[in-house]
Amino acid sequence: MSSLDYQQLTEAELRDYVKHHPQDEEAFQHYLKLVRAKPNRVVVTTTEQLEMELRKN
Repeated sequence: MSSLDYQQLTEAELRDYVKHHPQDEEAFQHYLKLVRAKPNRVVVTTTEQLEMELRKN
């Protein structure tokens, strides 16, 4: 458990923190919660789906 206050970090700061502290599960879960809450989020499960989404627009 970390004493870092994730609420005070911007999404970019939190992403950077998670990259440099992969062992901090609490920070990672908080970051996932933020990412999953974004509107218009696209979830792909295969490479083919990813390629199709990247071709859009």
